[in-house]
Amino acid sequence: MKNISLKIALFINYFVFAALLNSVGILILKSQNVYGVSENLAGWLDPAKDMTIAVVAFFVGSLLPKFGHKKGMLISYIIVFVGCLTMYFADSFFTVALLFACTGFSFAIIKVSVYTLIGVVAETDKAHKSFMSIIESVFMLGIVFAYIVFPLFNSETDPKAWLNVYLVLAALIAVVFIFIAFSKFDLPAEVPSSLKEDVNTMGNLLKRPLIILFAVFAFMYVMTEQGIMSWLPTFNQKTLHLNESLASQMAVILMLSIAIGRFVSGFIIKKIHWYIYLTSCLVAAALLVIFALPLASGLAVTNISTLENVPLIGFVFPLIGLFLAPIYPIINSTILSATEKIHHSAVAGLLTFFSAVGGSFGSVVIGRLFQVVGGDKVFYFALIPLTILIVVLFFINKTTKKTEINAD
Repeated sequence: MKNISLKIALFINYFVFAALLNSVGILILKSQNVYGVSENLAGWLDPAKDMTIAVVAFFVGSLLPKFGHKKGMLISYIIVFVGCLTMYFADSFFTVALLFACTGFSFAIIKVSVYTLIGVVAETDKAHKSFMSIIESVFMLGIVFAYIVFPLFNSETDPKAWLNVYLVLAALIAVVFIFIAFSKFDLPAEVPSSLKEDVNTMGNLLKRPLIILFAVFAFMYVMTEQGIMSWLPTFNQKTLHLNESLASQMAVILMLSIAIGRFVSGFIIKKIHWYIYLTSCLVAAALLVIFALPLASGLAVTNISTLENVPLIGFVFPLIGLFLAPIYPIINSTILSATEKIHHSAVAGLLTFFSAVGGSFGSVVIGRLFQVVGGDKVFYFALIPLTILIVVLFFINKTTKKTEINAD
């Protein structure tokens, strides 16, 4: 199979970093329970990784092709390997924030590499969209892995037992490092350019109407998804009254629904125009928020530790992932396909930058709103970015049609 080594490398990269990055929801809850921090302070764990991603991604988008994608990946794994071991031995809220900063730095390199290399693997527009959806579904499976593995290390008798998960992750990272080191990436060489030229390239791209729309889309979408994903375990414990382990385990429903949604969308997008499909998904997500969240009001305050006692909303609300799932990879693919391949790395850098800023903003806002309006109302605010996304999709569709006409 063509490019099989490269495809496997992309899948493994995304899987491992998905587990590291998106354990933030578990660590937000854990930081409140173990280190005694407030919701507001715990909400800053997302910016610890996302703002690091944003800063690194803005510069790495143009520099990475000349430095080498493979070298970048290997350095990324060394950094997170050290971060995991530091977390195991140091054990503090500061160390948690430091680990996410290390993970954010590394993921900026990984994401730009992966998005650029997809252009090498996929030769047609439809193949690009399909592969993008599949690789994003692999990302969600990595998150599912995190939400299953972390609760397994919780212990009522040993409060530090959960830290052992970082030894497991360090071992997994070491294995992946070896695989990447011996994988062959058959990539064309880049013509060297100066840092000033690289920054100018990013700036010129931001002058394009399609890229501006793309920036707004990335910010709004990740703000919505990250806000829900990072705070769902806290919502499950503090609003639905599940115990800590069950609160994290129930969040797996959201991750699985996103993984399934992205995998299925890889096939659906070949049959239905992306604009009709994604607009329908956004409307369905908004309707789920409107009709499901009232189920969170007025619940009896009890300590729920078994599945049969979990309120209905604990199963229904996470299904929003089915509708959010296709949006991110398909729009990313649409924009990348409408941009010259020589600019794919720079566009991936811009995408990663605005996604990271949106993720940081969403988590901090939800953390603040959790304290102000309460957990039973906090996710209603997702309706604002969902509405904006519907409008942005309309203009992206309109702009890409013009681009196609001009290309013809």
